[in-house]
Amino acid sequence: MKTLLYILVAAAITMAAIVYQRATGPTYPKKSELQIGTSIYPLELIRSHGGTQDCPLEFLVPDTAVSGSVTYRRFPVNEEWTTVAMVRKDSLLTASLPHQPPAGKLEYRVEFRKGEQVYPLHESNATVIRFKGDVPAAILIPHVILMFVAMFFANLAGVMALFRHPRFRFYTIWTLVLLGVGGMIFGPWVQWHAFGEAWAGIPFAWDLTDNKTLLAFLFWILAVVMNRKRERPGYVLLASLVMLAVYSIPHSMYGSQLDPETGKIIQGMILSPLF
Repeated sequence: MKTLLYILVAAAITMAAIVYQRATGPTYPKKSELQIGTSIYPLELIRSHGGTQDCPLEFLVPDTAVSGSVTYRRFPVNEEWTTVAMVRKDSLLTASLPHQPPAGKLEYRVEFRKGEQVYPLHESNATVIRFKGDVPAAILIPHVILMFVAMFFANLAGVMALFRHPRFRFYTIWTLVLLGVGGMIFGPWVQWHAFGEAWAGIPFAWDLTDNKTLLAFLFWILAVVMNRKRERPGYVLLASLVMLAVYSIPHSMYGSQLDPETGKIIQGMILSPLF
């Protein structure tokens, strides 16, 4: 009965981490809305685009009297803005952002108009979008699954270690294995396809995603080593807390960014989820 309770607690923590990542990650679409009169239209502003094609922008605005435009420029470059008018396709207003090299970014603003009235979606900062290469599903899906299963096992090992459950060392080992395969093997593989480099963390650069994965991996190595001959639950609890802290950092913050001047990939902060 206690084991089931520990599993449920670990699952709840893991689900909370997944929801938090979806809500705070700077590459997930930004939720917005357009209000014209009494009509409210929920919209999404894309902040990540993969592949080799231009990035399509689509806004569901059935009112045919509404038009729109998109203004963009490279980020972070102090250059002139380019404005393109949206094209209406039935209930959709559409435009596209020009394709950029992997890790290249654009900042863009969206504006709607009805008659003489203008409805800008951005009061201050523009939305920043990062482009990336196409990551095969056969690589991306195992990476995502393994990372969240590793998170679940880490939480389970931590909860069991806290209450001295005899199986906590078993889940400690499996956490290390899953994190190693998902984060240290599939992770660089994903990054290679997305940005053309397998590792951008220490000692080569300061990519936060790579570095936080490495930090968690090292703590789980420590937890496994320190529990080889006798039970030392404190190390497992510490590793699980580090893992939780790592997952609390929004995914892709301070991630790979293309330097428009040199054409080299550097690290740079994607703007916060605010506009």
